[in-house]
Amino acid sequence: MEEYWDGSYDASRHSDESCHEKLHVEPIYESFLCPLTKQIMRDPVTIENGHTYERGAIMKWFRECRDSGRRPVCPLTLQELTSTDLNPSIALRHTIEEWTQRNDAAQLDNACRSLSPGSSESDILQALDYIIRICHKSRLNKHAVRNADLIPMISDMLKSTSIKVRCKSLQTLCVVAEDDDENKEVIAAGDIVRTIVKFLSHDHSQERKEAVSLLFELSKSESLCEKIGGVNGAVLILVGLASSKSENVLTVEKAEKTLENLEKDEKNVRLMAENSRLRPLLTRLLEGPPETQLSMAAYLGELVLSNDVKVFVAQTAGSALVDVMKSGSKQAVEAALKALNQISSHEASAKILIEAGILPPLVKDLFIVGTNQLPMKLKEVSATVLANIVASGASFESIPLDSGHKTLISEDVVHNLLHLISNTGPAIECKLLQVLVGLTSSSTSVLNIVSAIKSSGATISLIQFIETPQRDIRMASIKLLHNISPYMGQELSDALQGTAGQLGSLIRVIAENNGITEEQAAAIGLLAELPERDSGLTRRLLAEDAFSMMISKILKIRHGDIRGNRFVTPFLEGLVRVLSRITYLLESESGIVGFAQEHNLSALFTDLLQTNGIDKVQMASAIALENLSQQSKNLTRIPEFPEPGICASIFPCFSKQTAVVGLCRIHRGHCSIKESFCLLEGKAVEKLIACLDHNNERVVEAALAALCTLLDDGVEIEQGVLVLCEADGIKPILEVLQENRTDVLRKRAVWAVERILRTEDIAYVISGDQNVGTALVEAFRHGDYRTRQIAERALKHVDKLPNFSAIYPKVGG
Repeated sequence: MEEYWDGSYDASRHSDESCHEKLHVEPIYESFLCPLTKQIMRDPVTIENGHTYERGAIMKWFRECRDSGRRPVCPLTLQELTSTDLNPSIALRHTIEEWTQRNDAAQLDNACRSLSPGSSESDILQALDYIIRICHKSRLNKHAVRNADLIPMISDMLKSTSIKVRCKSLQTLCVVAEDDDENKEVIAAGDIVRTIVKFLSHDHSQERKEAVSLLFELSKSESLCEKIGGVNGAVLILVGLASSKSENVLTVEKAEKTLENLEKDEKNVRLMAENSRLRPLLTRLLEGPPETQLSMAAYLGELVLSNDVKVFVAQTAGSALVDVMKSGSKQAVEAALKALNQISSHEASAKILIEAGILPPLVKDLFIVGTNQLPMKLKEVSATVLANIVASGASFESIPLDSGHKTLISEDVVHNLLHLISNTGPAIECKLLQVLVGLTSSSTSVLNIVSAIKSSGATISLIQFIETPQRDIRMASIKLLHNISPYMGQELSDALQGTAGQLGSLIRVIAENNGITEEQAAAIGLLAELPERDSGLTRRLLAEDAFSMMISKILKIRHGDIRGNRFVTPFLEGLVRVLSRITYLLESESGIVGFAQEHNLSALFTDLLQTNGIDKVQMASAIALENLSQQSKNLTRIPEFPEPGICASIFPCFSKQTAVVGLCRIHRGHCSIKESFCLLEGKAVEKLIACLDHNNERVVEAALAALCTLLDDGVEIEQGVLVLCEADGIKPILEVLQENRTDVLRKRAVWAVERILRTEDIAYVISGDQNVGTALVEAFRHGDYRTRQIAERALKHVDKLPNFSAIYPKVGG
């Protein structure tokens, strides 16, 4: 009998006769069948007229008669009955039971023969359907299936190549296991559970559905929960199914219920936590007995959690863990600290812990000494958690640590942190340095920390960490020094020069050739914030050959030889700013002039003006070009002309000097970008003018200052004006004057415009521009004394003020 099952196979479609013929069972006697249900009777009873029915069926018939207002009648004869008493047909029931047992035994025997690899698909499916049917009839039949050793045979069908057979086998095992712990144990024997788990990841949805249903049934047995969870990947797959948005709804529900059953075993709870299902673990942590809470907190500290999970844990258990820190035993505090260490490493979860009140007990555990103090290993964890909390970017100045309203940025608290840094091991030193790094990264708290560092005299001890062999400590100290350098630059500069090797160590960090690291960016940023006019520091850097190394780094970045990352911009900024400090010593150090010429610094800074998007690079480059350009008038080679001879006194025509070609229009000599740092020869004028349109006022200030060197005393001012005019620079300078963005820019612009207006043709053109006149008047009215003087002269050039010197002769001729 062939049967192609499509997932809804129904053996009831086959006639009893065909089933009996196929399975060679005894025939059904007419007396076994209830006249009302046409089914074999289980509880036969006899009524008044001697006819026999299934108890439930005849009772229903009598109720219907009564409800319709009729007297009870026999369903077969319709004879009225005087009594509805029911007499059990014990002999018939025993006969039916014996027949059923013989029939079931025969059918089970046939099922055994059908459940073999050589049987056809239809025979196997029919046998499995029969087993499902008889198991639904009676729990005793489930025992019979077990006693007939059918369970291993059904399990073997899971290896079939037919999806229909595999699905029906899973379904059959589920029915066999239902409400029967002994059958569950037999099913789970050997490697069957692993096989069932494999079906969870099969492509066929029906297989997944049947497999998860079977696992759910098996998971009702506590003794099997550990075995199921022990199958590699079982918990992970179930967690995935339970959270799936695309899986069959029933499959999702069964996966969820299976996981709930598996939670009975603590090992499974831990496995679920490893796979981001934290609620069972947190429930035990919050509601379990003390030893379970301790175990769960300790395990939580060992997990690697995603950021979303950290937030969930902080919201769910953060307050409870903080409470443990306040009043728990040392063992409990250790477990809580380790858990807090995990969940505090994300900004959002750290802020939740702050709201839960973590700071007071955390700081107390760090500072407490004596019999109640934490072991150093736990203080290290406390310091790590505090570093995580501070790194969250929260505001700490308003969070009290005790009844005295001290906060994390109070001077005494910072002094204690600095004391601990100097008197503990490397691990705690590093974390506490990171705490100070976090506090100094905030503009609202950095001044408090700087003040405390100064008052404690800790500058030297902090700088000494630059030489430590532990890289993480060194990096934390450099980042801290970088953060405070804008506020105590001179103290740090003096300290670096007054100690043996810290400056050299700092330079070696910058010189490392392993890409660009955060430590390198912080190290060069620290040097960049130190006073640029500190000649002693500049000489020390020159002696260490630091500038040559920095030039090399800059060129490699510009040429793309150093791969860019998120630290390349601050690193380049720092390099350019530190390199520019060498130009402040050009006038006093002849050796530095030679260094600048040798490395063609003027060309380098001119090129760096075009580093769009990095304001500090453009600003530092423009400042350096100003300093270099100021030396051009001293470095240009003025041609020597021979003294006129005797002929010149007799014949005036011989006194005319020979014209020299190739001279700089501004400096009246032989100029070059490399040797005399001439802006004109270096093609820097146009690039500086382009910077006048910058959004950053400080870039504009630096660029304008550099351009002003073309109009300075000691150069050909009129030629400088013409150079600016030819480069279309007059209009941008006038616009800077009119915009009046800062006091510094106004002073610079007024000075430059007065020099430009000395050229009569330009003054004549500009005199008609009322905006320029108004800007000069505003500078005359509101500027400082020097600016007002210059603005007055400028107004006279455009006839906005009378030139009284032309009316009254100078006193004393």
